[in-house]
Amino acid sequence: MQLPYDRVLRGDLVLPDALLRDGYVAVRGEAIAAIGQGELPPAKQVDDFSGKLILPGLVDGHMHTGSAIGWPGIEGATATAAAGGVTTVCDMPYDVPRAVTSADIFREKVEAVHQFAHVDVALYGTIRKTGGVDAIAGLAEAGASAFKLSTYEYDAVRFPRIDHPTMVEAFREISKTGLMVAVHNEDQELVERMTAEARASGRVDPIMHARTRPPLAETMADLEIFEIGMETGAHVHIAHSSVARGFDIAESFRRMGGKATGEACIQYLCMTEEDLVRLKGFGKCNPPFRTQQEVELMWVALQAGKIAYVSTDHAPWQREKKLGDDIFACGAGLTGMQSFAPLMFTLLAERGLDVTWMARLCAERSARFHGLYPKKGAIRIGADADFAVLERGDFVFDETAIQDRPDARWSPYHGRAMKARVAATFLRGTPVWDGAEVRAKPGQGRFVPRQHRESFLG
Repeated sequence: MQLPYDRVLRGDLVLPDALLRDGYVAVRGEAIAAIGQGELPPAKQVDDFSGKLILPGLVDGHMHTGSAIGWPGIEGATATAAAGGVTTVCDMPYDVPRAVTSADIFREKVEAVHQFAHVDVALYGTIRKTGGVDAIAGLAEAGASAFKLSTYEYDAVRFPRIDHPTMVEAFREISKTGLMVAVHNEDQELVERMTAEARASGRVDPIMHARTRPPLAETMADLEIFEIGMETGAHVHIAHSSVARGFDIAESFRRMGGKATGEACIQYLCMTEEDLVRLKGFGKCNPPFRTQQEVELMWVALQAGKIAYVSTDHAPWQREKKLGDDIFACGAGLTGMQSFAPLMFTLLAERGLDVTWMARLCAERSARFHGLYPKKGAIRIGADADFAVLERGDFVFDETAIQDRPDARWSPYHGRAMKARVAATFLRGTPVWDGAEVRAKPGQGRFVPRQHRESFLG
């Protein structure tokens, strides 16, 4: 006689390529043990979400927990992740006061994850501005899911620009690991010159953030990094393309035999320059919001299968750093974790697209690119029992409900109508969000090392 399962969830299951209405998923231990329809199998615990959607827990392939307040930021960022249906975050290495540039620092951050995290965490590694290439092999061995470098410098120690000769050397070493290298793609010379000219003319109003970081600044950087990828054999990935042409460029390099991909952050699928003017500092991110026409082109790229995955680039700066009349003095980055699942569902619904797009682009594909699949990213037997339960309806996103430290409770999506809310989140079979409160405790989340070295290009 088969022993009962530990837990069975009932609802409409969102599988990678289909919607299984009135289905069930059974959990044994921390993993998915059965998927089906009809009569529920015996279980110690039954969670009836009839009429609600059960998606794989989202995998955010790009976010920042430590850029504002250092590693203690892991606690709030992963709490708001749980409330947003995100069960695995891939955290960027540009932490305060030092970036993750060695295996020793990486292992220290893993311990911080085990102290603070509410959901599971994968980690990027990076290199120092000079002399850091020798650390690449050790970072990969320590379990990094990917590397991150930048063509634009925000801080010489924490977030440096890597010059071309060093980037060639680094890409060559990274290619030996099989991991992808994501690149912050903005041309520094162009942006600095245009920013200086704007300041000199007294133009520091919000729209100038977009005007001084034009699409050309991105596409110039894209061409540089993909050419270096062709030379070195590295899998090079645009960390965030705000323009559809970035994905076209990546596709052209793939046709030439290169390992070239790019992701879209969710804001570039819905926010425009008008939103930047309206939100001021609270709408500032890099790259900036584009035109409505560009948003439409981004959706064309998405439906054509050109986008690797959709991420948030969640960067919860303190509210005070987003205030002021000088847009250039405001911190660049948005909160987006708790709004991720409701917003993505809403954007798809508004365009008449199936929810399976969300399962693929916000869970399965991000897990594949980071080497976390098949452990993470899909409702499939043997995978971790990570689920996001969505209740469909008419809701309004409220920034005061964000599950993070008080000065991070702001959102560019405050007041936006949503077509769903996150009714529950499960991490490895355990409820971590009940629709009102985070039920996970700090330290319940775990570090998830990359599972293999195979490169995935989609």
